[in-house]
Amino acid sequence: MLLVSIAAFLAGAMASPVHKDSERPLQIDPSEHAPPPPPPAPELIEISRLPLPPVVADENEGACTVAVNPSRTGCTGKVASLQGGTFLPDDNHVIAKVRFAGAPAAPDPASIYTGEHVIIVKTDNSTFPNGDPWKCLTCGIPKENNHAIPVESPDYAYPQAFADGKRVMAGFYIIDCGEYDLVSPDCVPERTSIYQIRLENTTDGSGAGAAIRELRIHPDQVHLGLNSFTFSGNSLGQSTFFARLQFNAAPTTGLPLGPRYDLAHVNHLMHSGLSPPIYAVGDELHFNHSAITVGELRGFSGTGNEVTYVGYPVESCNIDVFAADLRTGALRRLTAHPGYVDPVQMSPDDRLMVIMDTRGSGRTEFMDGMRGIPPIVDLLTTTVCSSVRNNGQRRFFQPWLLDRYGDRGDYYGQEINGASTGFAGSGGFDDPEWNGGADPWFSNDGTRIVYYQVQTIPPACGGENPLPCSNSSEPGGRRERLMIAHLVERSPLPARNVMPMPDVIPWAVPYVPGETVPAPAYLNLKSGNYTLKGEVSGSASIEIIENDSKTAIQMIKVGFDNFSDDGLATLSGTQNITRNVEGFTINTLDWYSNLTREGIWPSRQFTSPAGFHMSIYVLTNLFEANGTLVTIAEGLTFRQPQDGT
Repeated sequence: MLLVSIAAFLAGAMASPVHKDSERPLQIDPSEHAPPPPPPAPELIEISRLPLPPVVADENEGACTVAVNPSRTGCTGKVASLQGGTFLPDDNHVIAKVRFAGAPAAPDPASIYTGEHVIIVKTDNSTFPNGDPWKCLTCGIPKENNHAIPVESPDYAYPQAFADGKRVMAGFYIIDCGEYDLVSPDCVPERTSIYQIRLENTTDGSGAGAAIRELRIHPDQVHLGLNSFTFSGNSLGQSTFFARLQFNAAPTTGLPLGPRYDLAHVNHLMHSGLSPPIYAVGDELHFNHSAITVGELRGFSGTGNEVTYVGYPVESCNIDVFAADLRTGALRRLTAHPGYVDPVQMSPDDRLMVIMDTRGSGRTEFMDGMRGIPPIVDLLTTTVCSSVRNNGQRRFFQPWLLDRYGDRGDYYGQEINGASTGFAGSGGFDDPEWNGGADPWFSNDGTRIVYYQVQTIPPACGGENPLPCSNSSEPGGRRERLMIAHLVERSPLPARNVMPMPDVIPWAVPYVPGETVPAPAYLNLKSGNYTLKGEVSGSASIEIIENDSKTAIQMIKVGFDNFSDDGLATLSGTQNITRNVEGFTINTLDWYSNLTREGIWPSRQFTSPAGFHMSIYVLTNLFEANGTLVTIAEGLTFRQPQDGT
């Protein structure tokens, strides 16, 4: 595919922790420094679709008739906000989120099948007693059983099953069937309850708690990882936490003032013992690649020993995922290939990982295709570099299977469905216009992976967009599908026995409700002129300019003079980037670049004479630019996407 050899080299050359000055060394597993084993050979993978509720041609009230669904158990539209979830403990069922549509009006019993809900889907070609291969878990739950703060449309994102088989977490809710298994005929709406998960954020316990998102169940089943947006200066940021899940049957403060789950013993996942990833000592800048910078928590290793996250880049604009040991702080870079990745899931024994990545699409290489650029301007560009991965609702993700050691040599994983070489519009499993969604999940026995796909639809194709739209060959013209990949050559793993993780993470910062969560220290660099010395030779001269209110960095100018960290190649040339932010979510970059890499894998990055001026709304990922930014590497030329594509 693209830039494989460069990615592999840098995975080995740059992933190792770097210790500078008098920093306390991390406790790192010596085996992680040993040469990795040879990459695995490609393995046989069989892919199939999983069943979903029938589709209605329109979503008007009453469109879901007996003719469409004889069981009268609901329909979806062609676009149903599908999101795949985890396997249940028996591995014969997975959970998913869908949006029902076309239900008849109340008091018709089928009126409960409307809006967003959590369903259970059979994976073994069997059916539930009513003949359906799926069951709605949250439809029809009596109002008195819903103990969450009332909302018109609850968000059941990232559904995950607990190991007891009786509870599911979806969004910041826990759906609980009491003493009954979720798949049992005895688990009916009248026996099902919904509880809200709450993170305290006031000193007196008042209010509805902090706004939390993208929660993940730790394999010990008693702790959670979670994210929460922050707003500092003119920047949108995110804090990440690790906490114990604790049932509170009768709270006396805060909302909801009824049975709920509270998050206790909360750890803010900021490294308290080492310098940040980029810091100044006098007029010299230094990098600390041992720093744990949890920009967005993505989950945990299968054994529960590590937290996985999107971190501060090791190479400029190259967004990768990392893993940090929760007890020791030992750090690993999991991916290195150019492109964007954030969904990652490790197998139950930690020997494999499945990621959703743009690799193979060429989507981001115009920004990150020149390898080994120190991530200096990333103090300004990270939000934009990560937002280019999508065109609105069109993702460029596809699922990739890697072993524990990640990209190396000529190995950068195995594309699970072969979409990089598939035929657009075919509708097959390898159709590149069927894009992967977050997150993929391993089965409990490690032999299967469930993931979901979304077909490209207008405005991401058709009209002014040069990409033609394709018809869907899925039942009912469905634009989303739930997939299962069977690793047929692998034997089932034994059941896991994960010991509970301590409540206190030694390297993290205790979270105190009501206190302002500190911004990452590297964002506090002040205006001035700095020097960054190459590890082997040369240097970079850097000028940092803050905004007028001194609340954020606004401009960075860099000049490289035969700069080399590896002794195999040198960087020369300049970067000059200014960022302006409107309302936290609209980022505009004025980017000037003229860089040359000489030595091994020569490459160039340059902008048009008037510069490259890019604007992106980070909540919709719509790309607009004037001017050009071009990277030439390995004889390939990478240009920015056309506006709106």
